[in-house]
Amino acid sequence: MQQNRLSKSIALGLIAATLSLGAQAHNAWLLPNATMIDSKEAWVSLDAGISNQLFEFNHAPLRLDNLMITDPDGNTTKAEGAVLGKFRSTLDLRLPKDGTYRLAIVNNNVMGSYKLNGETKRFRGAQGSPGAQIPSGATDVQTTQVQTRLETFVSANKMSEGALKPSGSGLELVPITHPTDLRVGEPIKIRFQLDGKPAANLAFSVTPGTAKYRGSSGEQRLTTDAKGEASFTVPAANMYWLNASFPGGERGAPGQQQQAPAKRYTYAATFEVLPQ
Repeated sequence: MQQNRLSKSIALGLIAATLSLGAQAHNAWLLPNATMIDSKEAWVSLDAGISNQLFEFNHAPLRLDNLMITDPDGNTTKAEGAVLGKFRSTLDLRLPKDGTYRLAIVNNNVMGSYKLNGETKRFRGAQGSPGAQIPSGATDVQTTQVQTRLETFVSANKMSEGALKPSGSGLELVPITHPTDLRVGEPIKIRFQLDGKPAANLAFSVTPGTAKYRGSSGEQRLTTDAKGEASFTVPAANMYWLNASFPGGERGAPGQQQQAPAKRYTYAATFEVLPQ
């Protein structure tokens, strides 16, 4: 029963992260102890949580069951050995190859409602899972596909590009400035794409952590140009959380189960910006 309550809390937190920018919701994040590691035997420690203040361990852990690691050669493997705690998950990850790694959680879920025997029922679950199945005889079906991508980048001894290639599926960030070589006062250039195409006029936000020591969120709100690109600077060294969401598609008319479902995409990433 306790595990069910915890899973429900995590699901609600991930859904809340898809809401409008700046909303007072619980946000999910990955937090590496560093993003550029110079060591003969490189390791990174990763924390993952859900909280209403960035990088604070005060609400719920984010499970790392489907954390995928893309190495400098572009090979992807599932992370193993994460520990689930009360307020955070933790993982110590060895980086055997020199170069840049992508650490990412990508979830494809379905949520919605339908009527069965005169009663409205709601559902939520991973695509293809039992929780996302619609029973025979259901009417007034309304569904929303939700894809959530959460990631960060870490380099061991040198920077490389192999792990930075986009998949072409969902809302993705394509770094123009290398994501582990960010400095205060220098332009940080990015490109967003949606299903492989430029995400033009996409609103996104950039927020530094440790808000409790500042008294304000420090959030910047920005928008991509016609090419899906944007450039910005940050005023101070910190870990930063970049967040964007894109609702799209149309709900099917009542009783038309075969109509294409609505789609909602959300993206979030943690970046480290160092002093000059």
